[in-house]
Amino acid sequence: MPVTLNELEVEFSAIRAQGAGGQNVNKVSSAVHLRFDIRASSLPDAVKEALLALHDQRIAKDGVIVIKGQRYRSQDKNRADALERLRQLIASVCVPVKARKATRPTHGSVKRRLESKGKRAEVKRLRGKPAE
Repeated sequence: MPVTLNELEVEFSAIRAQGAGGQNVNKVSSAVHLRFDIRASSLPDAVKEALLALHDQRIAKDGVIVIKGQRYRSQDKNRADALERLRQLIASVCVPVKARKATRPTHGSVKRRLESKGKRAEVKRLRGKPAE
């Protein structure tokens, strides 16, 4: 089920990026913090519950997703990157979990396993003291 994200519910704040970058990194706030409140959003209740149940370090205890975008030197690219990562996070919980089908080992695999166990048992039996 495709879920649409209302971009008005997403809050951006510009910060200075970490790491190397020379003079630019000290002067320009090109990194972006994206904040998205799960509980206050217009997402379906099932998606909200699935997001809140995730054990992800980007989701705070109060239900706010914080994503830091600082891959690029441009603030616009970082904003788009953070928004895309939020969309991927939401899409990851929308995919239903496949139910596992119970399977049994094949007849041949059981037979091969028992034969190899028999061979190992014979090797170990022959290591013992000889019977008189």
